[in-house]
Parts: sequence; structure tokens; C-alpha cells
Amino acid sequence: MGGTGPVHEALAELPLVDHHCHGVVTADLDVYVARRAELGVREVDRRFLRAAGVAALCVDTGHTPVPLTPPARLAEAAGATAHEVVRLEAVAESVAASGVEADAYAEAFRTAVEEAVRRPGVVAVKSVAAYRTGFHLDPARPTDALVTASARQWLADGGRLSDRVLTRHLLWTAVDLGLPLQLHTGFGDGDLRLHRANPVLLTDWLRLIRGTIPVLLLHCWPYQREAAHLAVVFDHVYLDVGLALHHVGPARARAVLEEALEITPFRKLLYSSDAYGLAEFHALGALAFRRGLGELLQDRVGTDDLSLPDALRIAAWTAGDNARRLYGLSPTEPSTDPTTTERPHSRKV
Repeated sequence: MGGTGPVHEALAELPLVDHHCHGVVTADLDVYVARRAELGVREVDRRFLRAAGVAALCVDTGHTPVPLTPPARLAEAAGATAHEVVRLEAVAESVAASGVEADAYAEAFRTAVEEAVRRPGVVAVKSVAAYRTGFHLDPARPTDALVTASARQWLADGGRLSDRVLTRHLLWTAVDLGLPLQLHTGFGDGDLRLHRANPVLLTDWLRLIRGTIPVLLLHCWPYQREAAHLAVVFDHVYLDVGLALHHVGPARARAVLEEALEITPFRKLLYSSDAYGLAEFHALGALAFRRGLGELLQDRVGTDDLSLPDALRIAAWTAGDNARRLYGLSPTEPSTDPTTTERPHSRKV
């Protein structure tokens, strides 16, 4: 673990809930160490995913430029349970590809999303609006006329969904579904404009949807402090710093987590790896999280900022209990906090 003390020891043993990740590649790699090829992809996946120590995974299945493992196979390799997160842009693009007319788009999209979230194992939806349009959007629900006009233009042009009106429609449709909504924020791939992915740009929209659904701000770096602000002022906002952890590694994970936890309520921070493609990222994300949070909490116990029981409780909440509560995960993924009484958010569909 890279540290000693009861908090480190507890975190080393806690099963994690990875509330946002992806599948791994389904074939042996052609550029890697000989030992990996010798073991074979299934055994490599099993070893690294078991090393991550996860009890449950919430898997975004909407980004598959190469074949990836479905949730069931990821669960088998990890010795865990897996749940699906539906990517809304992927649903919208499949509706567009079906040949729908512009005036029927809104209803067709709603129907397709409602069918998607009724699949067994679906616990949340996700949007990558940060990549497509950024968050500097009119927060109001768009009118039917605006949606139809924008759909007409998009359907004529083709391509990915990057229309600002249709993105607003997508986000408001997510509110209507009643499921937790994951939003990528902060840094990502080269097609993202970082300054447009600052979650504080969502403030007016978050104000409008108070009392509806949980909003999970994914990853956040370098805006973890801005995300923390939103988690303080809005009851329905939560965050993680997942993607950053396997970039900064165990040595700097504490610094990122410490900034996120400066003001974030302890029941608002979740663990995620955002692992994609390689099982190694699942293991590395878990290692960085356990070490970083362990160092942070152990030091607070040492300076009497926290009692040991409180530190252990915070570790359990962040490692998995917060996610179990929000996503309504089954009793087969038991809470490590027996005092938890809050109920998961209910569906509307």
C-alpha cells in the first residue's frame, strides 16, 4: 500500500465500487511484454482485475472504437458484479442512423432511451457533452420547435451529435428518466476543449434541476475544487477524481484527493478508475486511490483532525458505500457501513 497504520490496512481490505469504468480489449496485444502474450488476454485480465479488489463495476458501454469486454465478462474476470451505464449520445446517434424524420426525432429518442435503461443491470446514464459542445449551454429546456429544427439540420449533415440544442434536449431527457446522470468533466482526449469542460459552467442548469436526479461529475481534474464547490451548494451533485488517478499515479494521488476533499462533503465523493482498454488501468486506479486516501486520512488521524472510527467510516463511504446508495446496488454488494439508512434514487421510467 505504500503506508502503514489502521486506515491503510482497512483500505487495503475494502472492496471497492468502481462507479465509472469501461471494458478491456478482447484480444492479445501486438506490442507488449512477452509475458503478457504468454499468459493470454483472459488470464491477464483476471489477474489485474482481481488485484483491483472491486466488488462492483458500473460500466459505460457506449464507447467501443475497438471490441471491448461486455459487463458480464468484465465481472467474471474481476470476481465482481457489473452494471451498465447507458451513454446517451450513442443512443441518439443510433436513432439518427435509423432514418427517423426530424419531427419524430424527440419522441424516437425518448423511446429508445427508455428501452435502453430498462435493460437488466442498467443503473445510470451518461453524457459526454463536455466533448461535443462543452457546458456553456442555455440551461433551459429547449422547445419542441427548437428540437425539431436542430434535428432537421443534424440529420441532414450526419456525424456525431454536437448540436447545442440537441445536447440540451438530451440532458433534460436524462432528468425525466429519473436515473443518476454521469457527466464527464475536466480533461480527456484531444477533441475536448478543456475550458469548456469546467463543471461550474453547469451551475444554472443544476439550479433548475434541483430536487430531481443525482448528477455525478466524473474525473474533474483540474477542476476538482470547482466540482467540490458544486457538491457543497447542490444536494444532488457528487464527484470523483477517477481519470486523474491513473495518470498521476500513487505518488500524486493524495494531492488530487486532498484538493477534492477540502470542502466536499464526505458522502459526496466516489471512487472510479475510468479504466479503458487495459486491465492494468483497473489495478493502477485502485492502487492509487487506496494509497492516496489512506495517506490523507491516516495523517488526519495523526493530527487529531479525525478520530480513527470517523476516518474508517469515510474510507468505507468513499470506497463503495456512497456509490451503493446512489445507484441502488443489490444486497449482494453489501454496505460496509451498517448505519446507512438513505434510500437510492428511484426511477421514473
